[in-house]
Amino acid sequence: MANTQTPTAEQALDTLLTGNRRFVDGDPRHPNQDAARRAALTPGQHPFAVVFGCSDSRLAAEIVFDRGLGDLFVVRTAGHVLGPEVLGSIEYGVGQLGCPLVVVLGHDACGAVRAARTALEHGQAPGGYVRDIVERVTPSVLAARAAGLSEESDIVDEHIRNTVDLLLDRSPGLAAGPTAVVGLSYQLAAGRVRLVTSRGLDGAAAA
Repeated sequence: MANTQTPTAEQALDTLLTGNRRFVDGDPRHPNQDAARRAALTPGQHPFAVVFGCSDSRLAAEIVFDRGLGDLFVVRTAGHVLGPEVLGSIEYGVGQLGCPLVVVLGHDACGAVRAARTALEHGQAPGGYVRDIVERVTPSVLAARAAGLSEESDIVDEHIRNTVDLLLDRSPGLAAGPTAVVGLSYQLAAGRVRLVTSRGLDGAAAA
């Protein structure tokens, strides 16, 4: 996607999903990854989406969406848990860089989700600051349990939805603005992303 003009949120999402299909099919184009692109970005950046994802090493946004330099403003934490620094980074991507789309990117076999389940079921909470991550994921696991969800994929989806809701709740400016927020789940084996939830795409909220 050229950065000559700001795309709509729908166009930005379509670009990401199209790139992911290329990645799944084993036919990536690796756009915007050459010396010319590097030089063109020296004066400034104009990414078309903020991607807030899990830090898992198998979930590199530019690779799974087949994008390159300057395309995505990426923020990552284990379990895509929110904190002030994350919120500030996302708001910077939207407010200062003009990104029309924010993506919350989760995935199956998430270690943070599994650790939260273990802590709840067996009382085995990890030590150090990893415990803080687990505690922030725990409300999603509890919400899934209250809804009668027990499959890991369903719990991951619930955590993605809760992260989207929490992001909009804690960032009133983002919630009130024109930027769309979507939640996507990545399948490690297939390499495919699927839509879990969306806010602000054509005024719709898809589940």
